[in-house]
Amino acid sequence: MENLALIGLSRQIALSRELEVVSNNIANLNTTGYKADGSVFHEFLMPTARHGAFQGTDQRLSFVHDRATWHNFSGGPTRQTDNPLDVSIDGDAFFVVQTPRGERYTRNGSFQLNAAGELVTNSGDRVLGDAGPIQFQPTDNNISINRDGSITVREGANTALDSARGKLRLVRFDQVQSLLKDSSSMFRAPDEAAPLPADANTRVVQGTVEQSNVRPIVEMSRMIELTRTYSQIATLLQQHSDQRRGAIEKLAEVPA
Repeated sequence: MENLALIGLSRQIALSRELEVVSNNIANLNTTGYKADGSVFHEFLMPTARHGAFQGTDQRLSFVHDRATWHNFSGGPTRQTDNPLDVSIDGDAFFVVQTPRGERYTRNGSFQLNAAGELVTNSGDRVLGDAGPIQFQPTDNNISINRDGSITVREGANTALDSARGKLRLVRFDQVQSLLKDSSSMFRAPDEAAPLPADANTRVVQGTVEQSNVRPIVEMSRMIELTRTYSQIATLLQQHSDQRRGAIEKLAEVPA
């Protein structure tokens, strides 16, 4: 296959991968706590335009290499819900969730209570506090989640004294880009990335949730740009193929 076709195909593969990333971002515009992804590419230079066994002075060829995907951990806008079990994080930290696959980390603070009175995510995974899962009693009311993550309630008919129900476990990571997505708004940490306690200035805001940080106009514009570029390269490759076919047919003509 000729060099032009190889270079064009490498660019189309990269565009296809980036289009998948952008499409996933758009699909999660309304996913609570979702963090947008971005693509990283770099130039891959071939030493010559020919096979290494041939001698020549050809210039190097520049291919596109799909290197990695990165996560945008910037904070998303918060939405007021007035639900006492909804919380958002003001700071660079994550909630800790216990799943069947192990501990996971999320910014999605849309919580609820299961039948056993445990604080869980919308998918039913238990939210962890500093001392393990957070458990409520059937008679608990007036749930209050303080800015440091501590949870207090008024127990039964007692309207004067607060009873503690634990404290939300908040963690951070020195190398946050090493986190791997486990679902739309949940991350897992590789073995070499141990969670650390959140900074002292990290705060929890009750009655609010953090929305997706995807910028819809930017992502839609990027999708249009990627689609057009892919089509332009496809047209270029088709024109090159037509020229090659025309040249072969012309050379194959036998003079009368």
